[in-house]
Parts: sequence; C-alpha cells; structure tokens
Amino acid sequence: MKPDPKTLERAVLHLRDADPVMARLIDSVGRCRYTVSRGGGPFASLAEAIVYQQITGKAAETIYGRVQALIGRQHPRAQDLAAVGDAELRAAGLSRQKIGYLRDLSTRALAGMPLTRLARHDDERVAAILTEVKGIGRWTAHMYLMFRLGRLDVMPVDDYGVRKSMQKAYRFRVLPKPDRMLRVAAPWRPYRSVAAWYLWRSLEVPTS
Repeated sequence: MKPDPKTLERAVLHLRDADPVMARLIDSVGRCRYTVSRGGGPFASLAEAIVYQQITGKAAETIYGRVQALIGRQHPRAQDLAAVGDAELRAAGLSRQKIGYLRDLSTRALAGMPLTRLARHDDERVAAILTEVKGIGRWTAHMYLMFRLGRLDVMPVDDYGVRKSMQKAYRFRVLPKPDRMLRVAAPWRPYRSVAAWYLWRSLEVPTS
C-alpha cells in the first residue's frame, strides 16, 4: 500500500495520541514526507540495496553509477549482471563479497524467484523470501518492505539511526536492543514505519 497523504495524516494523529515522546519528535521534524520508490523494479531495488550496504552513501552512489554505466541501463536486470564478468564489477568498485551477493540474487531471480509477486505476501513471508538471498539480511528486508512495498507497520530494529534516535529521545543510557525497541514501539502500531521515519529525520534537526 502506498502511503497516501490521508493515510499519513491518520498515522501522525495516531502517533501523537499514542506516545508523548513521539508527539515531541513530530513537532520538531514537521510534516511527514515518507515516500515509496516504485521505479526500476524489485530486482534493481535489491541490487542497489546490496551495493549500498556498509559503505557511505557517497561511495555507494559512485559505485552504483559505475555499475549502471557498465551495463548500459539505469535499472539493472538479472540478465544484465549475469552477463558482466567479475573483473569488470571489481573495477567498478564492488568487493568480492558483494559480487557474490549480486551473483546469488541474479541466479535466484533467473531461476524464478518470485520478486514481482512479493507484494502479495505478508511482511513476515516477504522477509523470509528475501533473506534466502546471500547478503540480504533483516535490515535490507525491512528497508524493502518500507520503501518499496510501502508497508506501514515495520519496525527496523537493526537500523543504527533508529536505535540512536530512540536512545536520544527516550534518554536510554545505551543503544536499545530489539526487544526493548519493540516494547517502546508497541503503541505505535499499525504505523511503526512512519514512527521510524520520524526517528530518522529527528537526527537531522539541529539541537539548541
């Protein structure tokens, strides 16, 4: 489901009523601009997510741009990556590990992995299918659910930004672990994705 303006408005009202700490974050961040990307297809979205793992956004953008130039397409397809040699991908800046991840994703997609039908499944099933691919863990699955499929009740407990923001907002002494995060987030349901968006954005708000 795409997060349309009316749905986001309902989500923000719910979060305000459910949690005074979240209400303060909403006031500091402002209007919700949570969006979903539909361009490029599911394979390209997952390939891009793999490229972006564990490196800075600027470096990942450069490397992904080289991959796009290498295959001659803005949105890679499984057959495109399968046709490119490892040496060329290494020259583009990809590590051997990430090349292996992309190879596994391409192989599975060409063998019939149901990427185009993921939206038919519930969140747990989508995550289970995606995490069968080498290099795709729970974090990537959560990002896909939130920003590709538009699922509004995902709690990305492995995301450092969400953990750091929650620690700051709730004045925890240490970064919260998943079980504590889920307890805090329970009142946010069914709009935990929107709450996570506010947690991310709150880190960008200057503090006085």
